[in-house]
Amino acid sequence: MLVRAAIACFFNGDHVVVPAGIGINTRDPAVQADATGVGLLQEGKKPCISPLHTPTPDGVLHTETKTPAPNTLGQFFVEWGVALGAGQVGEYSDTRTALAFYVDGEAFEGDPRKIELSDGKEIAIVIGSAPDEIPSEFPQ
Repeated sequence: MLVRAAIACFFNGDHVVVPAGIGINTRDPAVQADATGVGLLQEGKKPCISPLHTPTPDGVLHTETKTPAPNTLGQFFVEWGVALGAGQVGEYSDTRTALAFYVDGEAFEGDPRKIELSDGKEIAIVIGSAPDEIPSEFPQ
């Protein structure tokens, strides 16, 4: 089952790209990584790809799992290797910088690690000042 959710990150109003290759062993010779995304270079090879990964640099996360339980934003950030918590995104803390989370365009006040990555969900992470418009719909 393939589930796709999207993350839009902003720093002081500017969009920050969520990179392709999160959750994919891009050092594997069977994997091709370029500016358009990450894919198999050699068909039939089985490179190390996490069930939770980003094949393209557009913020769309893929969850490929055999179970119906959704992954969470916290699990994705663990895969990414970036700290996430109530009041923290990477090196930024809400004690020094404004942080906000949105789900489908609505402000989210809970622990961001618990946001479910269900199919078609749009998540926005805002560090510092907000952009002119918060994304509210999954990109087509």
